[in-house]
Amino acid sequence: MASQPFIVVMAATSESYDPSWLQVCDVVLPKGDDSIPEIVANVEANPRAAVALGLLLRGQPRRTLEDGLVAESAVYSMLQGGSEFATWRAGRPIRTHADDDGNRVRIQRNGRTLVVTLSRPAVRNAFDSRMRDELLDALRIALVDDEISQVELRGEGPSFCAGGDLDEFGSRADPAIAHIIRLSRSVARTMVDLRDLTTVYLHGSCVGSGIELAAFAGTIVASADTAISLPEVALGLIPGAGGTVSLPARIGRLRTGWLALSRRTIGAATAHEWGLVDRVDA
Repeated sequence: MASQPFIVVMAATSESYDPSWLQVCDVVLPKGDDSIPEIVANVEANPRAAVALGLLLRGQPRRTLEDGLVAESAVYSMLQGGSEFATWRAGRPIRTHADDDGNRVRIQRNGRTLVVTLSRPAVRNAFDSRMRDELLDALRIALVDDEISQVELRGEGPSFCAGGDLDEFGSRADPAIAHIIRLSRSVARTMVDLRDLTTVYLHGSCVGSGIELAAFAGTIVASADTAISLPEVALGLIPGAGGTVSLPARIGRLRTGWLALSRRTIGAATAHEWGLVDRVDA
């Protein structure tokens, strides 16, 4: 089953069912869940990305964290060279952002606490390569400074992070080089190294990488207006910022699959119920 190239969705018709079914499913819809039309439509629209995601998530429990990040990046790069992503890219012309040359990340030291703030509010802190590099440099301060005992990661403006910068997607001509860069400049790996020190504060839109990276933190605090989603399958891709590793660790592969394949948005209360966030603040 683990290597079969199709998606299996189970729609529960009662509150109880044989748990052995969970082992052969990619998504399990609880009684009353009406998302199956969206899941079917999304899988039919981008079957290669959907199946690649399903296969990746099935194997995730058997991988180490490092192996999981490598596998995710390899699959992501393969899909970047595929027809589904090319179709999406062709239908969305790349735009340039005016007055977008400032720093992407702000750093503040409050005693033994390092406060790191994503600072690109005009585009809801869209995550691009410059923000990745600046965030890595900021987080590495905590790795080398023994005086820092806490790291806070926040987002400036209306949203914590609205996901990857869509105008940068596919900008590297060689997906293999992009794969190597992702592995050598991995925010996810650094977040794991700082897990016990780090609290992430979510608010507003937390899309794609905006939740994938946050899920590596030891503590996640969400404001009541937090809205979480994984849109990548619609682009012919899969989560590529570590989400196939970080989200299953918190909510399991079935709920991760549901988020990605339904493309629905969940709020702070549901995220807290699932264990994706640890606390909800008013």
